Amino acid sequence: MSGFAKPLLYRVAESGRAPVAFTLDGRPARALAGDTVLTAVLTQCGQLRRNEFSGAPRAGFCMMGACQDCWILTADGARLRACSTFIEPGMALLTGGEPA
Repeated sequence: MSGFAKPLLYRVAESGRAPVAFTLDGRPARALAGDTVLTAVLTQCGQLRRNEFSGAPRAGFCMMGACQDCWILTADGARLRACSTFIEPGMALLTGGEPA
């Protein structure tokens, strides 16, 4: 089950940055140029991934690449550190933890 029900983050202003189209769990999504993958995902849904042991939702922790909590999979199985990777047009990201 995807975390699409309720976004965790809300933008208070959009500074005129270009939109970036990507897919999240197979659904079209939109971010802004310069967003990290973490920001792009959490403005769309309430989780970044599920814990591999408990299945509990995770949304990052330290926000600077030190804690290893922000790993997310791409549709082709690559792992990205969401807090330090910038969103790119056409990225296909998975919050469920399993490649399609």
